[in-house]
Amino acid sequence: MSANTVLLKILEKDYQVACPPDQEKSLIEAARFLDKQMRGVRDSGKVIGLERIAVMVALNTAYELLNKTTQDTEAAGAGVEQIKKLSDRIEDTLQRFRQMEIG
Repeated sequence: MSANTVLLKILEKDYQVACPPDQEKSLIEAARFLDKQMRGVRDSGKVIGLERIAVMVALNTAYELLNKTTQDTEAAGAGVEQIKKLSDRIEDTLQRFRQMEIG
């Protein structure tokens, strides 16, 4: 699969990025997200310099991603625990039903 060159604009700077044609739309969306985040940091006035702004956005994005991954993992663990409890209840009910059939 050949790559297309996509022109992205982030904080008034142009970047040419090679990208497979089927991923072009996602890359453009990612660039828009990055531009929006970087503008927010820049406009806050607390961080000066393109490199520092980029690092702050990268740290914030990484933190959010890791936090979501942790939350998803915890939710999955809770779901497994609920399924186990439900399975135990079903097994108990079936056991009582079997005993009633015998007796």
